[in-house]
Amino acid sequence: MSRFYYDLHIHSCLSPCGDDEMTPGNIAGMGKVAGLDIMALTDHNTCRNCPAFFRQAEANGIVPVPGMELTTAEEIHIVCLFPGLENALAFEESLQSSRMLIENRPDIFGRQLIMDENDSITGEEKYMLPNALGITVDEVPGKVEEFGGVCYPAHIDREANGIIAVLGTLPDTPRFTCAEIKDPDKDAQLKEKYPALKEKTVIHSSDAHYLWDINGRDNYIELDARPDDFTLIRQRLIERLKQI
Repeated sequence: MSRFYYDLHIHSCLSPCGDDEMTPGNIAGMGKVAGLDIMALTDHNTCRNCPAFFRQAEANGIVPVPGMELTTAEEIHIVCLFPGLENALAFEESLQSSRMLIENRPDIFGRQLIMDENDSITGEEKYMLPNALGITVDEVPGKVEEFGGVCYPAHIDREANGIIAVLGTLPDTPRFTCAEIKDPDKDAQLKEKYPALKEKTVIHSSDAHYLWDINGRDNYIELDARPDDFTLIRQRLIERLKQI
């Protein structure tokens, strides 16, 4: 088993709330400086900056994981991670009919920039990305599983878009194997209040919107994979996060 330090919840400049400096190259570069081994790019309801991030992360010796932060019909944020780019991009394509197409106001909400591997702008998403999709929290796990991925509630310790804040509890169904807690100091309190959390893998990620938010070597996961086998590491990571 090898120990891998991670940050599995990071937004690029494609998320309107993400800083324009959150380019694929800058994110990967900051991850290298921070000493991370695995990083997941999880923009709001899209994976379109993941291809560029893959190339930049690999060039910096970091295992890239394609993902997204999905907004359910109930306005709950769910982190979705996939073993490969094709899986992630196909998953995003499957969600297009569930999107609410409201034009973005960059002057109010921020730009939604699509980048290439050289951090050059190749496009700008016209419609607001973070809007709730027409898919419920009960439907998300099965849909993610169809594309070989894993998903879990994001920042359950937060009021905004956290599953506990929205539903008033950590529900028994759907049965997520993981949950993300942004503030590690709240682990014990939440596990005492919601015993079901003790049976889940708790993920601590940054939900970074600015470069300085990205985690350092604070959190790790142990996987049965060589540090140089990026494909196997992603596969083992997904397998591990699916375990109870």
